[in-house]
Amino acid sequence: MRRAAVSIALRELPNIDAELFDRPSSERLASATSPRHAPRFLLLYGSLRERSYSRLLTEEAARLLEAMGGETRIFDPAGLPLPDSAPDDHPKVQELRTLAQWAEGMVWCSPERHGSMTGIMKAQIDWIPLSVGAVRPTQGKTLAVMQVSGGSQSFNAVNQLRVLGRWMRMLTIPNQSSVAKAFLEFDEAGRMKPSSYYERVVDVMEELVKFTLLTRGAADYLVDRYSERKESAEQLSKRVNQRAI
Repeated sequence: MRRAAVSIALRELPNIDAELFDRPSSERLASATSPRHAPRFLLLYGSLRERSYSRLLTEEAARLLEAMGGETRIFDPAGLPLPDSAPDDHPKVQELRTLAQWAEGMVWCSPERHGSMTGIMKAQIDWIPLSVGAVRPTQGKTLAVMQVSGGSQSFNAVNQLRVLGRWMRMLTIPNQSSVAKAFLEFDEAGRMKPSSYYERVVDVMEELVKFTLLTRGAADYLVDRYSERKESAEQLSKRVNQRAI
């Protein structure tokens, strides 16, 4: 456990536990060991339609990520039960959770329906737990958000996805993609046509790869929190005291 010297500044902070206080440093970030394998990305989309534009956009994003050196997995939500309607050991739930732990970054892409993300999109995120024992499957991982619309451009779905990304303790990148009138943006083969929308998707995936490469080796340090260190120390003390009784 890291220990901080009690300085004059800390003496002015009587509520702080000096043993658990940490001064963030660029040296700690610089010393993080960066993994050598290709960055790993899980992509989720929010529609089961045969010609799903959120799926087509997700597949386009996967092609770009792979061209940029990434390894990708696209989760098919068909057959995933509604949250709380099936046990956690359901095969589709286990598949999704395994992929979430495998990934170092994610792409979430939803249609906008009635002014919000789809229930299919939300169900996938709801099945990913905040914690599994001592493991947090999404904490510190990068996230890019995208949406497709049948009408004019909107940002309701991506804004909601950003809220969920924060709730899942993910590092959501600044850039995002919102494709208006998506039915006009893909050819008969399901490939995205050249346009400013396509160029924005390229921008988003490029930014996602950069942020993932920058942060994945230091993710544990970036999301290390004083409150959780304090809680962990208190829980350890209770366990030790219980054994002594």
